[in-house]
Amino acid sequence: FVVLVVAQAIPILPALAALAVLSAATALLLRPYIQDLDDVARFARDLRPEEAPVPALRTDIANDLLTALKLSRREFRTQSEEVAARLKFHETLFDSLPSPILLLDRQRRIIGENAAARKVFGRQQRDRDLAALLRNPDLLDAADQVLAGEPGGAVEFTLPSPANTEYRAMVEPLPRPGPGGAAAVLSLHDITALKRVEQMRADFIANASHELRTPLAALLGFIETLQGPARNDSVAREKFLGIMQQQATRMARLIDDLLSLSRIERTRHVPPTEAVDLALVARHVVDGLGPLAEQTGARLTIDAPAAVVVTGDRDELLRVAENLIENAVKYGGAGDGASPKPVRVRVSAVGARAFFAVNDEGPGIAAEHLPRLTERFYRVDAGDSRRKGGTGLGLAIVKHVLTRHRGRLYVDSRPGEGATFTAEIPLRGDDVLSIK
Repeated sequence: FVVLVVAQAIPILPALAALAVLSAATALLLRPYIQDLDDVARFARDLRPEEAPVPALRTDIANDLLTALKLSRREFRTQSEEVAARLKFHETLFDSLPSPILLLDRQRRIIGENAAARKVFGRQQRDRDLAALLRNPDLLDAADQVLAGEPGGAVEFTLPSPANTEYRAMVEPLPRPGPGGAAAVLSLHDITALKRVEQMRADFIANASHELRTPLAALLGFIETLQGPARNDSVAREKFLGIMQQQATRMARLIDDLLSLSRIERTRHVPPTEAVDLALVARHVVDGLGPLAEQTGARLTIDAPAAVVVTGDRDELLRVAENLIENAVKYGGAGDGASPKPVRVRVSAVGARAFFAVNDEGPGIAAEHLPRLTERFYRVDAGDSRRKGGTGLGLAIVKHVLTRHRGRLYVDSRPGEGATFTAEIPLRGDDVLSIK
């Protein structure tokens, strides 16, 4: 058309008129497509969470485009929801981990922490240098090494607090940078209980070795004396043999208590099943310790009903009764012969609990000793305990037996006012045919 106009094959004015008519017709023909494309574009830009209004289109090509857009939009929204759900899950998982965890960036700044870390350190620590929170040089060096590209490692340190908590810190690099530039993760594991167990084991070995070494040294010394200077001295031989028997008996009691404690610890998670009459156990032990009470000048009495039945292990409950009554007779009931001191044993039942109480009117126990009485080898007066044949394990055995029986030990004592030891055990709840 333009060529024809230029070549003057068509007059210019009619040509321009025809061109105007053609443009107007073309615009009129394309108007529905243009309007539909505008509506589709507005729909595509509307990414609100709720459904945007779907436009009513007049052309097939626009409807096809809108259908494809709706499918893409629905898939995009589904994937976005899945990503958001996964992110929320990982955030919840991170926040619910029991150990304190800190995220560090390349500059050793804290850029994230979980709820356990906030509980330990009191508030959010974000954007602070790790040194402002934990001033342990070994830990800071380990963090710097990891952030410099070296492998992770572990550092043990004590966090100063009223409880002086022991931690093992693990610093590990992240395989790829995390949100906010996270480059390493620092986790803190509370090992206070583990350290205490290790210390208790070391103390136990040291105390047991000491308790065995003392009578063993005495035995060896007397044996050498009897083999040497006192070989033909009958008087010295009789005296030394008596002392040797006492020391050997002390060693035998210590070994027996150690074996009993070990056996009880091995079965502490296995609940006992026997029906045991606690009153019968108490009367049996009181009868057996009668001669010792007479020897020490104690007046041993018992107040017990016909039967108080508990679920337990009879041998272990016998050890509880023996240890509590024997301690009261030795340390609280020793009299001067003319005025014997009373030692009272009482068995009772209140509600669903059975109580075995031993009371004496001896010298009593100071308050600072009460929390430690059930520790192994702990003695209020070590010299007096050894003179009277104590091993330092009796109350530890009582505590472990009662723990296995879901019971507790209570101690009430004041200096000069005697002491009362009470063992509490659940009563047996069902009817029983045979009682031990």
